[in-house]
Amino acid sequence: MDKLFLEQGYTSLNKKGEELCGDKVECISDGAHTTLVLADGLGSGVKANILATLTSKILCTMVSNEMSMDECVETVVQTLPVCKVRGVAYATFSVVHLGEDGKGWLFEFDNPEAILIRDGKCLDFERVERDILGKKVYGTRLELKPDDYIVLMSDGVIHAGIGMLLNFGWLRKDVKEYLDKSFRKGMSARGVACMLAGACNDLYMGKPGDDTTVAVVRAREYCPVRIMVGPPVEKDQDDFYISRFLGGEGKKVVCGGTSSQIVARHLGEKVSASFDFPDKDVPPIGYIKGIDLTTEGVLTLRKLLELSERWLSTSDLTPKHSEKKDGASLLANMLFEYATHVTFFVGQSINAAHQGLPIDTTMKLKLVESIAANLRLAGKQVELNYD
Repeated sequence: MDKLFLEQGYTSLNKKGEELCGDKVECISDGAHTTLVLADGLGSGVKANILATLTSKILCTMVSNEMSMDECVETVVQTLPVCKVRGVAYATFSVVHLGEDGKGWLFEFDNPEAILIRDGKCLDFERVERDILGKKVYGTRLELKPDDYIVLMSDGVIHAGIGMLLNFGWLRKDVKEYLDKSFRKGMSARGVACMLAGACNDLYMGKPGDDTTVAVVRAREYCPVRIMVGPPVEKDQDDFYISRFLGGEGKKVVCGGTSSQIVARHLGEKVSASFDFPDKDVPPIGYIKGIDLTTEGVLTLRKLLELSERWLSTSDLTPKHSEKKDGASLLANMLFEYATHVTFFVGQSINAAHQGLPIDTTMKLKLVESIAANLRLAGKQVELNYD
């Protein structure tokens, strides 16, 4: 089987009245393995946040360095004390450790049981109970297929609605039924996390009674996107530059009017413009045969940067996949929802059309670098080429 790309995303709701979340997600990807930890500190507020942070960092560091489950749990149990009043551990946790072949393991301590989404349906993992220093820890051997999802959650998810819309909260079977009904093929990991957390927020009527976190790991096949932004400095290098851009596999995007004309000429095609304005702040898209998406340049990139900030926010519960048809939204979907690897081809030529306008090459480069930084924060593999 080809190597899988392991995409992860999470979102959190703070307990009403708390500035800090008592849940913490930590993730380390070293290229060969991805390790993700969701820890839930006892109670809420500052103390819970500190304990969850300590737990997640200790576990993520140890697991990513291939320490055994027993060693990891023993370290956490011995490091963090037990509450004298309640007599329970100060933090619960779920840990996923996966290689590029989709194989790895999951272990859970006192968090709600993780859910596997396979072929659009929710399934339970086969768990083996282990006793480690008197703690019941459940382990699962993982062997993921393309488009499998692992959904981890803190207990704020299954407590949603208690005493408000529901008498006994949202049971785990209800969560599975909701995901079965609402899940759509191709959703990003962050999209699934936001969808489930948003449903919890609705049950809490916008006033969460507990810290609530959903973290999702998705196994994906390689989906590259190549994006050209601006023509090269040397005009006699146009064909060489475009050949490099077109030569790789994956979807192709061209940003900018001059770039579009150069690419169309190279392909022996014409640029046709759309006359639809789905968003008054974003110029209309264009069409070139052989190119997947053609957009205007700087204004579209500026809007894309704004959308990327919203996409990355762990407190933004809006759907991650936009149904809008403007150039920036279409580009955001392609880069943040579809792509696993993004390659930029950035031309540094001064655009004659921008003479007299507050737009220069430096602004364009800064926009591209900011977008590339946000793509990396989203877990994408990004390459920048300057010409």
